[in-house]
Amino acid sequence: MYQLEEKDWKLFRKKLPVWQEAYMERLIKEYTELLNGDEAASEKFWTLDKRMRADRQRLGVRVDELSRSKLQNILTGLIIENVISEDDLHDFSEELRESTHLWMQIFHRNLEG
Repeated sequence: MYQLEEKDWKLFRKKLPVWQEAYMERLIKEYTELLNGDEAASEKFWTLDKRMRADRQRLGVRVDELSRSKLQNILTGLIIENVISEDDLHDFSEELRESTHLWMQIFHRNLEG
């Protein structure tokens, strides 16, 4: 079981806002495409409203409980939600990268089975 290293925690706290900002930029581009579509204004409005309500709950937009004990869950969730990839963890300790990779394998196995 991975034991959180202080350097991983500090790096995570530094990178999380950057990852979230990049993710929200992607969302804004998707919203712009939606708004530039050919649908009726009312359809675009309600589609955007529904989408933004759902996106507000994603880890790429907000993390409700930022704690050391939740770090592994948050990282795994960020990858699952396509906010980051495992490649984005290259600056973290090997132990954290391996632990996250293991959790992703478990997640994918559960999806398949």
